[in-house]
Amino acid sequence: MPETPIIGSIMINAEDAQSLAGFWSRLLGVGIAVDHGTFIWLTPQRDGAASVAFQQVPDPTPGRRRLHLDLHVDDMDAAVARILELGGSHLEDHEIEGFAWKVMADPEGNEFCIVTHG
Repeated sequence: MPETPIIGSIMINAEDAQSLAGFWSRLLGVGIAVDHGTFIWLTPQRDGAASVAFQQVPDPTPGRRRLHLDLHVDDMDAAVARILELGGSHLEDHEIEGFAWKVMADPEGNEFCIVTHG
């Protein structure tokens, strides 16, 4: 039986990897684990969890992002305020059968969603 791969990191292309790593580090409350300048990995939020990482690229990814993070939060309004304070933006609100989420973006336009626990 082949070995089952595990997610080690979620890589985000960035025009400014240092700046973007700083945004996500502050938002997620973690430090920088490895910094190779053009490749930066954040410390995972807990043992065994995947880390978020950044790769410096010359051009942004065109169109709607094909990869995004879903972040679980306790207080939607507080999370939105924190993201905006850090330089992110609020893009859209969605709801399907009582399940609601907000589409946000980091300072370079990489989209991610926030949803309350439950």
